[in-house]
Amino acid sequence: MARAVNIRQLLTMRFPRIPLEGRWRELLGQPQLKGSVLIWGDSAQGKTSFALQFAKELSKYEPVLYDSLEEGISESIRTACVREEMVEVGSRVLLLDNEPIAELTERLARPKSRNVIIVDSLQYAGMTFEAYKELLERFPKKLFVFVSHADGREPAGRIATQVKFNANIKIRVSGFTAYAISRYGGGTPYTISPELAARINPE
Repeated sequence: MARAVNIRQLLTMRFPRIPLEGRWRELLGQPQLKGSVLIWGDSAQGKTSFALQFAKELSKYEPVLYDSLEEGISESIRTACVREEMVEVGSRVLLLDNEPIAELTERLARPKSRNVIIVDSLQYAGMTFEAYKELLERFPKKLFVFVSHADGREPAGRIATQVKFNANIKIRVSGFTAYAISRYGGGTPYTISPELAARINPE
């Protein structure tokens, strides 16, 4: 049976937040360290760059696991990491090479496992929505960030659509700009690359 609390108890409860600052706080507010984030966008619009920049920012507060399911440990992901100067984070961000969700789950069940996990991409994870919910229920004190392909302005596929409705933060990437709807505030667009954004949107 689920726990029940009264309003007075609710108002005295504390919920761990990620104290984002600057442009990140303007975009997302100060999220809780739990639940899920969905990032989606078309190819060549800045999605991977944004995901890596987000990993870099989150690593200031919590060590991050980045499960590179789509590209693996490859030349393309190395190029992206060099572009985003990921060497600065050292071991605060660890890349996993195509680690299946079942193995990732085993890793997360270990003592002192990392609390921020980025899965790139949701389509390559091969998950059902039930499996997604089970993952969040099993690890209620971890934050999962899922990267998704897009179909127009929306996430591609049924699972991505379902995750979008459930996610605490929804981020659409287009023209090297990120647009967020967050339960924690924010909402100011985030420019991923001013140079590339200006090239795509010259006005």
